[in-house]
Amino acid sequence: MIPPRANPDLFGHQQAEAALAAAMTSGRLHHAWLITGPEGIGKATLAYRFARRLLAGPPAGGGLALDPSHPVFHRVAAGSHADLLTVERAVDEKTRRRRAEIVVEDTRAVGAFLHLTAAEGGWRVVIVDGADAMNRNAANALLKVLEEPPPRAILLLLATSPGRLLATIRSRCRRLALEPLADALVERLLRQAMPELEDVAGVIALARGSIGRALALAQGAGLACARLADEALEGVAPARAFALADEVLRLEDGYGLFMTLLRLRLAERIAARGRNGEAGPRGQPLAAWVELWQGLGALQAATEGVNLEPRQALLEAMARVLALA
Repeated sequence: MIPPRANPDLFGHQQAEAALAAAMTSGRLHHAWLITGPEGIGKATLAYRFARRLLAGPPAGGGLALDPSHPVFHRVAAGSHADLLTVERAVDEKTRRRRAEIVVEDTRAVGAFLHLTAAEGGWRVVIVDGADAMNRNAANALLKVLEEPPPRAILLLLATSPGRLLATIRSRCRRLALEPLADALVERLLRQAMPELEDVAGVIALARGSIGRALALAQGAGLACARLADEALEGVAPARAFALADEVLRLEDGYGLFMTLLRLRLAERIAARGRNGEAGPRGQPLAAWVELWQGLGALQAATEGVNLEPRQALLEAMARVLALA
């Protein structure tokens, strides 16, 4: 799968691309954009596409596409463009894993970067990938930049859960909400990438409009993980939980897929009950299930961000589901 910074193609978000192109050519380009939507649908691909166009200059015909042979395209793909800064969850030097959060040192670098003179005399662009993973101190440091942005500087904040951002940050950004991709488009992209895949329909049903998730499911043991996640969501006794955890960990990338699918399935149930004005699953208040969903996300991030034992995290996740079920 092509990394977003090197991907020349964007699928399914023509209106969002047109909105950015129109803002760029209008001469009234807002200094901060909040690009939201589910994981794996193209938020980062759109952000880098926009960044490349800003750094290269507007084309005569409009639009954001930049020829892959262009020098700016090469420098952005290599992460070597002096006027582009990307902020994301960094790798902890001690654990060699990504941190669970974006920390204050990461966002303080934004202010220092934007107060430099543009190396190529044009725009300076900051992409905060996973802005909803900023901790409180990091968010406050970024807010100071948003309150007093320097000229010819653009910040692109990407978030899967924008509600986790400070309201003051959201209010200073122009919102661009991306929708899940159409199933037909996901199927076409999936068949192009993996023509040998057999259960395409099963993967698409689980992907929920995310080509990133579809590829992750298809490349690993996604369908098997989905069955195990559905079983766990019904509540399993401790003896079965131990066996289920072992099954998950025997699968390729089993832990990450299982936890992602468990939260996805849980979110779907919560949303369906909320739309119908019903209580949560098992008759429990919806708020209790929302709290469970949030807690499982924090547990997954903590396990992937520090050196915690995945098996223990799986048992803890299933114990929390069972307690509520």
